[in-house]
Amino acid sequence: MPMPIQTDPPRPARETLPTMYDLPSEEIGDAGMPDEYHVHQASLLDETFQPPAIPPNEVFSAMDLNLYYDVRHPLWYKRPDWFGVIHVPRLYEGRESRLSYVVWQEGVDPLIVVELLSPGTEKEDLGQRLRDANAPPTKWEVYERILRVPYYAVFGREANELRIFQVSGQSYAEVTDHGGRFWIAEAELGLGLWQGNYHGQERLWLRWYDAQGNWIPFADERIAQERLRAEQERQQKEAAFLREAQLRQRAEQAEQVGEQERQRAERLAEMLRQLGQDPDQV
Repeated sequence: MPMPIQTDPPRPARETLPTMYDLPSEEIGDAGMPDEYHVHQASLLDETFQPPAIPPNEVFSAMDLNLYYDVRHPLWYKRPDWFGVIHVPRLYEGRESRLSYVVWQEGVDPLIVVELLSPGTEKEDLGQRLRDANAPPTKWEVYERILRVPYYAVFGREANELRIFQVSGQSYAEVTDHGGRFWIAEAELGLGLWQGNYHGQERLWLRWYDAQGNWIPFADERIAQERLRAEQERQQKEAAFLREAQLRQRAEQAEQVGEQERQRAERLAEMLRQLGQDPDQV
């Protein structure tokens, strides 16, 4: 009787699907590189995305990074201008920077995606572009129907308009009453419009703020704040030193006055004794 052939048990899907290392990390085709504004705006979002109640090593955000989303079409991806994820290791498998974000490997979908409108991408970003049946879905379709990203923000630098879309049922519903500030409870952060100077450019920017409404500082601001704090501490130490020196001087002066009074009293007592009087009886 022939011996039965030994077969290995089937490997789980996570091990058989392509990983981050198997998939392209560069943009396929000549789509062009992000312009300077896109880089700076995404960088500002990246620097200020700091959920206070979540350890930094459980927060990941990225700009212009391939996002692979469909196990049935593993080569399909989108490249958001910026997206943020919570409760996922900051480093891939806890050890290295990501080449791309592969949802079937990570197991956690983005909490929020931000797209920065430009004439060539506006229709796709806003779900206004029709596609062929065999073509990959648009960004809007991926975020709304496949990944079900809870929050989708779109900002147009020309009109300086922030539009927020939130999952409601099976589709996105636009939030129309945010007034330029929108709170995301899961991250304990708000996304808002900030007028200020970043990378030498004064304009309206998208930026994260905290529960008190304060803008989360970016790197240059943190450095400036640290310098100011250090200068204030130096001044406080210098003031404390001066106060201590003044107190020592006053104590020394009081001691000198006391010594002078003691010597005066001794001289007076000696004069009384020379006159035949008891100084203690005077």
